[in-house]
Amino acid sequence: MRIIFIRHAEPDYEHNTLTEKGFREAESLCRRMEEWHVDAFYSSPLERALLTARPILKKLGKKVTVLNWMREFHYVVPDPITGEIGAPWDFYPEYWTNQEGFYDRENWFKEPVFRKNPGYKPAVFRLRKGMNKLMSSYGYQRTGGYYTFDATLPYESSEKTIVIFGHLGANLEAIGYLLGISPIILQQTFYIAPTSVSILNTEMRRGRAAMFRAQCVGDVTHLIRDGEPLSGYGAFSSLHQK
Repeated sequence: MRIIFIRHAEPDYEHNTLTEKGFREAESLCRRMEEWHVDAFYSSPLERALLTARPILKKLGKKVTVLNWMREFHYVVPDPITGEIGAPWDFYPEYWTNQEGFYDRENWFKEPVFRKNPGYKPAVFRLRKGMNKLMSSYGYQRTGGYYTFDATLPYESSEKTIVIFGHLGANLEAIGYLLGISPIILQQTFYIAPTSVSILNTEMRRGRAAMFRAQCVGDVTHLIRDGEPLSGYGAFSSLHQK
């Protein structure tokens, strides 16, 4: 199975839409996706994700299934150093690198800073439950830290490709769960630009055990090809543009 996570295009948060550049990015992404064989499209319910999906859905005449549990993982908390309210992954390095619990793939959400927002833990479990239900619909059952493919189904039916339009935080939350890595570490150390593509493939092993492995995270080949500068929304550094 292949899951392709796409971050929404450059957003206009104030007006709940995309910027002019964001709409150009979505069209560039559409041109990249035209030749893909996709079995199903999914999206966050938020408008910036749905607008990013619109060009390719129109081009292919496809519909999208909304996944409420893939809405942005923006459960704000007070920063332990400054006290300012912000996203639960934009911590300063002198703080987060010294929190051993952040590295715990199963229990990071039990750390005191995350408990300061009562909506955070339920969102973690909604995403886990939603992802497992989605995987189950394709014949994969969660078994500890990996999945097993239904032995009653033909092997060929395991080779499905789905696309999920989401967000920086939520996509890395899901990717962390599938790879067995604390999503906090990914959110603190990975930047995935607007309309970037992250591809996870299942590797079928002995006894139909299936482990996800990342083929790429945050790929922006389509933007570079079209001469569209990368957007720095969510980044704290200048971006390599070539």
